[in-house]
Amino acid sequence: MSSLTTVRLSRAPLAVFAAMGVLWGTFAADLPDLKAMLAIDEAELGLLLFMTPITAMAAMLAAPSIGRVLGRYALPVSGLAMALAFALPGQVPHWGLFALAMLACGAGTGAADVLMNARISALEAQSGKPLMNLCHAGYSFGYAAGALGTGMLRSQGLPPSVVMPVMALLAAALVLLAFEADGRIDGLTRPKERAAAALGWVPVIGGGIVLIAFMTENAAESWSALHIEQTLGGSPALGAAGPAALALTMGLARLGGQGLAQRIDAIPLMIGGALISAVGALTVAAAGTPAVAYAGFIVMGMGSSVIAPTAFTLVGALADPAKRARAIARATLLGYFGYFIGPPVVGFVAGGFGLPAAFVFAAVMLMTVLALAPVMARHR
Repeated sequence: MSSLTTVRLSRAPLAVFAAMGVLWGTFAADLPDLKAMLAIDEAELGLLLFMTPITAMAAMLAAPSIGRVLGRYALPVSGLAMALAFALPGQVPHWGLFALAMLACGAGTGAADVLMNARISALEAQSGKPLMNLCHAGYSFGYAAGALGTGMLRSQGLPPSVVMPVMALLAAALVLLAFEADGRIDGLTRPKERAAAALGWVPVIGGGIVLIAFMTENAAESWSALHIEQTLGGSPALGAAGPAALALTMGLARLGGQGLAQRIDAIPLMIGGALISAVGALTVAAAGTPAVAYAGFIVMGMGSSVIAPTAFTLVGALADPAKRARAIARATLLGYFGYFIGPPVVGFVAGGFGLPAAFVFAAVMLMTVLALAPVMARHR
């Protein structure tokens, strides 16, 4: 299958992956200004970021029902709702209203995430080709574009009240590409029989691996700009380049992972990725200049890039076709719990011990993949 054919096949979920990347890249790169707007410290910001997983988890649980109700429009509608939500945080300088805005961001992201992963898993099953790495690469490239675009806007002195809506409009334009003639997501209905409804341990273990990968990945993306600007003395443009460097590396590595997934067994691929990513996190922690930190982000991105897509592909491949969407939903629910708790947890660590210690914590968390991956192998 040619690269162009692969892109065409995965167009709808790829567009939503890219839009989500733009939104979270914008948020991470604008976080220093959002923090200044709210006049709070890292620990307080970390506490506010805990608002996001509250509604994200609820939306992920509701996503199968949303998918059944909206049918082929489920993916684009959830993507547009997500884009609208991300226009809000820059408009609310009070911490209480900011918390409500983060609740909206969590709800939009949670629903879209389950539906886009379920859709790409269905397309993988239909085509017999691995597509997950490509779509996650779309997220990474979108994240880099969002971070770099935000850095340019911040360099012009534009406040979050302008930056966030502008980038949200860009994400919404991408989501418009997600409308397709046959966008139904099968396997969303839960069977009445208990035995038929059981999903087993595979999505739980796979979700645990995704949790670790996303927890460290999003924590690094969300706090890298602050680390470069506040710990290492970089400018706003240099700060925005931190998450952009990480995301660009992950995007390129995931494109390479598209081929690696067909040549290397999934388990050693995930273990190798975790080891490389941990080395990168420790490099960032030890960095004394922005340049060294960038090198650490690049290494971290190379390693992290293959962990989550490979785990998602395994869950989809090992699940009963009639249960695939719900298995992906469960793995997504567990995995993205890490995605959402990563930034606030790192915020608490940074508030108590400094941002370098937070990246050491990320390296320690990555090492748990070495224990979980062999357990998943035994459930093949």
